[in-house]
Amino acid sequence: MNDRNLTLLTDFYELTMGNGYLENGLADTVCCFDLYFRKVPDNGGFAVMCGLEQAINYIKKLSFTDEDIAYLRDKKIFSEKFLDYLRNFKFSCDVWAIPEGTPVFPNEPLVIVKGPAIQAQLMETMLLLCINHQCLIATKAARIVKAADGRAVMEFGSRRAQGSDGAIYGARAAYIGGCAGTACTISDKEMGTPALGTMAHSWVQMFDSELDAFRAYAKCYPDACLLLVDTYNVLKSGIPNAIKVFNELRAEGHEPAGIRIDSGDITYLSRKARKMLDDAGFPNAKICISNSLDEYIIEDILRQGACIDSFGVGERLITSRSEPVFGGVYKLTAVEKDGQIIPKIKLSENVTKITTPDFKELWRFYDKTTGKAIFNPLLLGSIFVIILLSVLNISYADYKVSAAPVNYLLLPATISLAIPLYEKWDLLKENAAAIIAGISVGTLVSLGSALALALALDLTREQYATLLPKSVTTAISMDVAAELGGIAALTGAIVILTGIAGNLLAEVICKAFHITDPIAKGIGIGTSAHAVGTSKALQMGEVEGAMSGLSIAVAGVLTAVLCPFFVSFIQ
Repeated sequence: MNDRNLTLLTDFYELTMGNGYLENGLADTVCCFDLYFRKVPDNGGFAVMCGLEQAINYIKKLSFTDEDIAYLRDKKIFSEKFLDYLRNFKFSCDVWAIPEGTPVFPNEPLVIVKGPAIQAQLMETMLLLCINHQCLIATKAARIVKAADGRAVMEFGSRRAQGSDGAIYGARAAYIGGCAGTACTISDKEMGTPALGTMAHSWVQMFDSELDAFRAYAKCYPDACLLLVDTYNVLKSGIPNAIKVFNELRAEGHEPAGIRIDSGDITYLSRKARKMLDDAGFPNAKICISNSLDEYIIEDILRQGACIDSFGVGERLITSRSEPVFGGVYKLTAVEKDGQIIPKIKLSENVTKITTPDFKELWRFYDKTTGKAIFNPLLLGSIFVIILLSVLNISYADYKVSAAPVNYLLLPATISLAIPLYEKWDLLKENAAAIIAGISVGTLVSLGSALALALALDLTREQYATLLPKSVTTAISMDVAAELGGIAALTGAIVILTGIAGNLLAEVICKAFHITDPIAKGIGIGTSAHAVGTSKALQMGEVEGAMSGLSIAVAGVLTAVLCPFFVSFIQ
């Protein structure tokens, strides 16, 4: 797999630009390029970094052969000076990358390339090809594995992959994304992804009877006997015949692995199969399910009570059928001149296409014991500001004056959340009544919980007024608290903590309470965790983000109107 020289697997304009850079004296100009993506596929909360090993192998073999030079000369558009440059090509860029298997998020650099303009530019196509494809499959695999909720997932999609490389590297990416193994044998041989598999329907059909087929397989693999039971009839012949063979195996001192079902009503059949196997004395026999599965189907059948131990997932994984494009891009972010980094930006009427300039470093904070993130950026920033003000003995009044220009930007920043709402306008009109009702109930619950807490803790009116607008954005809550006699600064802190809690717990709560509708998710997050929660909703999906953005505005207005009424309960 690594013997091919893929130097010319590049967009032609990379070469025409390289020729132009050389002719204009820019060949050695040091540039910085970021490879990043703009949106998580499948409306997921995160993606999985993958494809780096293939990219490294490409860089190691990056050279132009005599045949390559001859081909380019025949195009009659490249100077001999440029062809000589390519003939003596030696890669000298610095490359930074996030390790494979790491969760990644939109707009953060997955790969940074810094070096001479021609070289850095030449990386674009192949880097994007490697990272886009394998990140896509690894991310899809991670979503499916998450839906399986601790049950093993096997990648079975080679026969429907987009070409041989799609099958091989897709199997590798699926393994990195959390799959237990793959049916793709060559991927095991070349890359160490565990090869798994038992039998197809053709095995059963090859013998005179299903029972003969099962016995023959059990004879060959007595300690790994997993039988495909849906060739003819799962409940009337497949499982009864499997149980006969399992009893014969046990009599010879072997225990069966289990059964696989590849068609039919999976929930119904798996529950019946589980009971039949248990009643026959085989509670440890596993049930494997396949049949055009994805994360949505897996979540649904498990919620319905399906009895399944593992899943085989094929074309919907290896092709990421629900959203088959990752959307990674490779953009110039800076140019170095006279030892100084000069930021470069691409502007666009499409906001999502505006680049983030300058050379960057990516920082994350993890607990070494659990491996989980220990700091939310907003929480970390707040703690840093508090420490800084304390150390420098700066009063809050002075800080408030100096921070006024930034605070002023809270309002337009909040209003900007209306953009995804506008993009989902048709969805809003279709569900207007339910959306408004949901936001209204959410606001009342928020205010009611604050009242209940105030009564339980015997809070003063000032304390209650400070706590009451906790679930709306600081642009509204601090003013409301001040008008009601609360402590605005403390309200801001409470609001931030509420938002951080919502941001961190949103997905957990949605899963715990089986909240799957994107509109419901967005409304719940927006009404309870304002703009900070909305950042999580936007990661979860466009609909979630749009509904959460709407909820901020409506809940803010309702809170401002209802707070004087609620505050009157505490004297």
